[in-house]
Amino acid sequence: MIEPTHSNTILGWREWVALRSIGVPWIKAKIDSGAQSSALHADHIEEYVGADGNEWVRFHVKPWQNSDADSVVVERVIHDRRAVRSSSGHSEDRIVVTIDVELAGRTVAAETSLTNRDEMGFRMLIGREALSQGFLVDSDKSFLGGRAPRVIRRRNQGRR
Repeated sequence: MIEPTHSNTILGWREWVALRSIGVPWIKAKIDSGAQSSALHADHIEEYVGADGNEWVRFHVKPWQNSDADSVVVERVIHDRRAVRSSSGHSEDRIVVTIDVELAGRTVAAETSLTNRDEMGFRMLIGREALSQGFLVDSDKSFLGGRAPRVIRRRNQGRR
């Protein structure tokens, strides 16, 4: 057997992550090795051409289920556009941006598609592209990277 040249960080099937580069200190994410790229709940998505001539996107991130509390407005350069197929087989054209994700004490750049995840149990999904940067998934475990403080967990459940 070939030994890996780097150590792997073990994650559970769900983790608390930080997206500090876009002003989101906590968001609960599903770790999904079946998905190619990561996905983030976004609404009010607007595309525009920036002063630099690049295509940009402005969108709102609402990190908590069923709440607008702590919503942030984000602007990013558009990295790509892709047709993304959901687990139900439905295909959707999505804008992809690059976002730094803090996961279990490590920060990795993740290609992240923007979509409405209101009907999903998690506001963010972490896919294979991000996981391939030195992560393994133990599908029987949760929150191996640590839990958010109780006040944050309560906010995610709609309680203060």
